[in-house]
Amino acid sequence: MQKINDLIKNILESAQHIGLMIIAIASIFAIGTQVITMIYDQKVALADLLLMFIYLEVLAMVSMYLESGKMPIRIPLYIAIVALARYLILDMKSMDAWQLVGVSASAFLLAITVLVIRYGHVKFPYESDSKDKDSEF
Repeated sequence: MQKINDLIKNILESAQHIGLMIIAIASIFAIGTQVITMIYDQKVALADLLLMFIYLEVLAMVSMYLESGKMPIRIPLYIAIVALARYLILDMKSMDAWQLVGVSASAFLLAITVLVIRYGHVKFPYESDSKDKDSEF
């Protein structure tokens, strides 16, 4: 039974790594496409930079996961905040007041969420995190 569990675990880990590599390759391709588009148009807009920042955050998230085996929840929250900011920048003129308030409130709520998570992580660290910090000194 243990051999079957180990086999399934190895298959799932391999599938996970393949998925992460696909995400990384797609992000690199998207960055390249965005750069080519900016060169072709001979202009760089703030929305383009924010989109590239989102791609870089996705790459950072993949890298962090491959390094530590853990997915920090703050990275997707950062990506969501930047995506909402990009959405505001691109569609602000076509939004009514309530849509603008809703998107802004969503970004603000995500920012507060990041602060709460960060505070909780510093104030109430996991047992494994506190042991790692103790071994550093």
